[in-house]
Parts: sequence; C-alpha cells; structure tokens
Amino acid sequence: MEDPWADSAIGGESNNSCSTVPQSDDTAPADSTTAPSTSSNLMPSTNPSSSRPSRLTPRRLVAQPTRLEAVEDDPLGPLGASTPTATDTPLAPPQPPLKEQLPLRTTLSGGPNQIGSAARRPIEEEELYNDNLSGPRQPPPVPPALPSPVRTSMQPSVSIEQAANPTFHISVGDPHKVGDLTSSHIVYSVRTKTTSKAYKQPEFEVKRRYRDFLWLYNTLHANNPGVVVPPPPEKQAVGRFESNFVEARRAALEKMLNKTAAHPTLQHDADLKLFLESEAFNIDVKHKERKEPHLGESKGMLSTFGISVGSGNKFVEQDDWFHDRRVYLDALENQLKGLLKAMDSMVAQRKAMAEAAGEFSASLHALSTVELSPTLSGPLDALSELQLTIRDVYDRQAQQDVLTFGIIIEEYIRLIGSVKQAFSQRQKAFYSWHSAESELQKRKTSQDKLLRQGKSQQDRLNQVNAEVADAERKVHQARLLFEDMGRLMRAELDRFEREKVEDFKSGVETFLESAVEAQKELIEKWETFLMQLDAEDDETVFYRPPVVQTNKPVGDTAVDRARARIDDDSD
Repeated sequence: MEDPWADSAIGGESNNSCSTVPQSDDTAPADSTTAPSTSSNLMPSTNPSSSRPSRLTPRRLVAQPTRLEAVEDDPLGPLGASTPTATDTPLAPPQPPLKEQLPLRTTLSGGPNQIGSAARRPIEEEELYNDNLSGPRQPPPVPPALPSPVRTSMQPSVSIEQAANPTFHISVGDPHKVGDLTSSHIVYSVRTKTTSKAYKQPEFEVKRRYRDFLWLYNTLHANNPGVVVPPPPEKQAVGRFESNFVEARRAALEKMLNKTAAHPTLQHDADLKLFLESEAFNIDVKHKERKEPHLGESKGMLSTFGISVGSGNKFVEQDDWFHDRRVYLDALENQLKGLLKAMDSMVAQRKAMAEAAGEFSASLHALSTVELSPTLSGPLDALSELQLTIRDVYDRQAQQDVLTFGIIIEEYIRLIGSVKQAFSQRQKAFYSWHSAESELQKRKTSQDKLLRQGKSQQDRLNQVNAEVADAERKVHQARLLFEDMGRLMRAELDRFEREKVEDFKSGVETFLESAVEAQKELIEKWETFLMQLDAEDDETVFYRPPVVQTNKPVGDTAVDRARARIDDDSD
C-alpha cells in the first residue's frame, strides 16, 4: 500500500504555484522544467516571450490560483477526500537531520602529522546524541600542574621598591692578630647580608684589614665627587693592639660600612661590591689598577672630560647658602672636639675610680685577714668584695661610654672632614670652570685676529674655529658639573643633618640607659651589703670558708708575722 503522504506531481505543482514567496532567477526555470506534462491542461497558456521578463524592466511576481480536480485513475482520489481505513496507521513525520558536533580546537597544531589520537578517534552515535541533548561538547579536563622536580637556587622575588633600594646588614667581627713582628696587623671578618641582585649570593663573608677600608674610602671619594663618604677611624701607631682600641676600631669600621651601603649613590658603586664580595681582594685591586693606571692620579669626574683642575687663588664663596654651611660646620667641628675632650676626661676619671676601688678592696681584704674577731673581719671582707664589683662596674661603664657616645662624636668629627673634602672638590670644579672660560677667551681672541686678516690664512682659521668649539664644549661641561655638584651637595648636607640628629639622639639615649643600669647595679649591691650589716645576730651572714692549713712555716706571710707579734704581746 502506498503512503498517502507521498509526494505527487499535482501536489508538487500546486505547492509551487500557490507559494507567494518571491524566488530568484535561478530557481524559477528549474521549477518550470520539472513540472509534469499533465499540468499543462490545467495551467492557462502563456506567451513564451513573456515568460522571461526583460532585464530593463523590474520583474513582477503574481500569485495565480490553482484549482484541484479529481483524477479517475488515481486510487487515492482527490487530496483530502480519501478516508483512512482501520488498517491504515498514521506515520510520524521524519526527524530533521542532525548536525554532527565536532570538538572545538582551541590550540593550533604543529602540523598535519601531529594531530593527537583524540582527534583521530571516530565520533560515536551515542556521544553525538548526548552532545545534542546537553549542548556543545565540553572541553576535556586538564590535569593539575605538578611541581617541578628540579629545584632552583634562585633568590625569592622582591618588590620593585626593594629591588630599587636593596637592604644591607654588614657586621665586622672576629678581630685577630696575624703576621710576624715586622708585619703584624689586625684582620677583621666582614659578613654581609643583602637583598641586592647585583651580588652572587645573599650572604657572604670576607677577610679585610684596616688599609683595605682606607682604600675603599679614598676610591669612593674619587668616584663620587660631591658625595659625603663615611670615613674610617684614624690611624694609631701606639697601642693599636690593645683590646679596648681594637674593639673601638671594629665598631667604627662596622658603622662606616653600614652607612656606606645605606647611601643611595654609594651602594651601587662597583668598588664597594669589589670590597664586600671579592675573595682575592689584593689581586683584584692590582688588576684594576693595571687596567686603569691613572686611577690614583685622576681627579674624579673632572679628568674624564679633559678639564684641567687648577688650584687658583683663594676661593671666595659666591653662594650664601654654602657660605653659611661652611661657617656652621667649622663651629660644629670645634664644639664636637671640645665634647670629645671632655668625654675622654670623664672616661679617664672612671678608669681612675676603678683603679682606686681596686686598691681600696685590696686594703680592706688585707685588714680582714689581720682582724681576729669574725664579727669585724666578715664585714670587712664583704666590703672588699663589694669594692671589686664597683671596680668592674666603673671599667665597664667607661668602655660603654666610649663605644656608645664617644664613637659617635669621633665619627661626626671625621664626617665633617669628609664634608669639607666635598667642599674642596666643588672648589676645584669652580676653578676648572673659570679656567676653561679663560682658555675660551684666548681662543676667541686668536679667532678675531685671524678674521681681521682676511682669507689669507683659511687653514689656520679653520683650526682655530675647531679649537674655539672644543673650548666652548669644555666650558659648558665644566659649568654643568659645577652646578650638578652644588645640587648634589645640598642634598648631601640635608642628609647629613638628618642622620646627625638621629645618631646623636640614639647615642645619648644609649649613654643614659647604660649609666642608669650601672647606678642601679651599684645601688643593689650597696643595699644588699646594708641588709647584711643589719642582721648582726646571724653569724652565717658574713660566712667565710675555712682556710686550708698548709705546711708552710710560721712567719712566711705578713698575716702570720702580725699574728705572731700579737701572741708575743699577749704573753
């Protein structure tokens, strides 16, 4: 039995003719050629020439009505007229075709031969069906990243501020004497901890002696004119191996290095890196001097421009700000020297009091050994021990005064000398500027003479013109250097004032704290002694261990002789 829903020729023609949707030129002739021959009786005749409109006139589409008539030979009868029987079962309309969903490629493959196995796998019908129901296919799961088995020894990343301003913590310690009698000197261990990426490691240690610190100071001054470089402690020919002097020098060298490394300009100097990091320091310095033979004779940045540095006459400061600072620094230096002298006198008095307390303790101990009564010899011996404690407190306080407040006074006296050296560098830059101007005036005078002579000496005139241009360049560079050095020194002096206030405030606080702690310790010792004196009834307060008898003959010591005389007098 044929399907009643099957397409027929009449139905197809009627559907095409009843459609009112405009069609393109390509589809209209195709429909007319495929129409069956039986429809020619039903359709009205048309002129063949009018079936194809002209290209010059717009095409007009007119819907023509179509009449359906029954056909006798058709077993189905007219459309819509047949009645379905009980045996006929309606069929479901066909489903629209399904579009194959392919996985999306999110990355470009390296080539046609590098496609993975997942792309070559055929897509199953069940997967396509599930994908159509749930939407587009989800990307495959990505496994989590695993930690790399290779461990790197790189430093942890830091912020931009820390990278621009690295931190340094430098300690100078372990001073020990090396060498023989003629070449003996003190060697220090310089240990550095830094966050700077310019160094190979964040923590390292080298050995340096005093002359290495002195080389660093002179080199930094030559490399950075106008910068106030923290100076090392001064030399001392006598007593340079004493423990107190070695400790004071160690503390001063440590403070010098930390201030130098904290300076925003000096911390990036290549010679500072060489000093802190080089294992073969003497060899590296000699190699550097061999590469730059005139390094020690150079005048810093002035010589790099080919500008001669002259001394000239006495410098007269034209800037009032620098004049006032120079007068202030001279007065400050005199006051600090007076304060240092008073500090040395106080330290000497503390040491003298410590020696006096030691002598007093020895006398009391001698008296306690002579005294026979335990009620008197016990307190005397306890007082002798107390005086020994007082002697130790005076010695310690004198050393702390030197290391806390005295070292700051000495440091700023040396810093004022470094500031004055920066002033002298500025004066040399001023002399160089005016010397270059004088040379320029001489060249211009020669140029004017040649110009008045005419074109007879054209070669000489060209040479003089080149000399004048070079002299103008040197004048311009010298003037810029002098002005830049002035701005730099203003910033350096402001930094000097801020650090001076902070350092002296911290030094005075430490000085007072050590003095208060020393007095508290003395008060505690005296109160303990007074409490022992008040407890006279207790015989164990001033208990002394029994003296071990030896086989020495009587009269060997002063105490034995004194006791022998007492026994003779009693008889």
